[in-house]
Amino acid sequence: MDIVGSGFLARNLRPLAGRHPDTVALAAGVSWASGTSDEDFAREAALLRVVAEGCRETGRRLLFFSTAASGMYGLVDGPGREDIPVRACTPYGAHKLALEEQLRESGADHLILRLGHLVGPDQPEHQLLPTLVRQLRQGTVRVHRGAARDLIEVGDVVAVIDHLLALDLRAETVNVASGFAVPVEDILDHLARVLGLRARREFVETGVRQHVISTRKLRSLVPQVARMGFGPDYYRRVLGPFTTSVASDAPTPA
Repeated sequence: MDIVGSGFLARNLRPLAGRHPDTVALAAGVSWASGTSDEDFAREAALLRVVAEGCRETGRRLLFFSTAASGMYGLVDGPGREDIPVRACTPYGAHKLALEEQLRESGADHLILRLGHLVGPDQPEHQLLPTLVRQLRQGTVRVHRGAARDLIEVGDVVAVIDHLLALDLRAETVNVASGFAVPVEDILDHLARVLGLRARREFVETGVRQHVISTRKLRSLVPQVARMGFGPDYYRRVLGPFTTSVASDAPTPA
């Protein structure tokens, strides 16, 4: 597998570089759900156009990473499934939805994966968990009232990707998530307890309701996920290596 990109997901995909030679993984582009400019969106669309054209000409499959977060499924009634119409509710969600359609119309063989919130050591500082830790250390955390996130360990994601690519899927869209929405306040409680931090919480009203990501299709395609421990308490195990890594980065008290 050829990997386009050098960021968090691309680095974690490197163990698969010697497998699935018919596939190109596009693990580059926008990974910041808020604060991203139209110019960033345009650059990712242009990159997808180039990579998809190369795959179409060579007969290779393009592995594209979309989102299963609230920007995609936040307005859906019931679990967010791949086979239902969705109406994106954030600029990031609308951008990813448009890229999915761009890829479908490109004529390239492809597999679209809508990802939950990936967790692992050395995550980019702008992503959710590093942001929460930074705010905890600063003493004030801004929390979207009622917000929840489906956390999934990046190593589990890579294992799922390996299984999915082995199935030789074409023109499919699959949610890759744990299927359990964890309240952000519970995530904060866990981080604060493990890291020994206390902070004041400022609540922000956003109007986006909590949603659950359906993993029915994933479980039917990859029965091995039944052994990955997905469940209501899965997030605590997932946060273990992350909190260990950020604890070691904490400044030494004077």
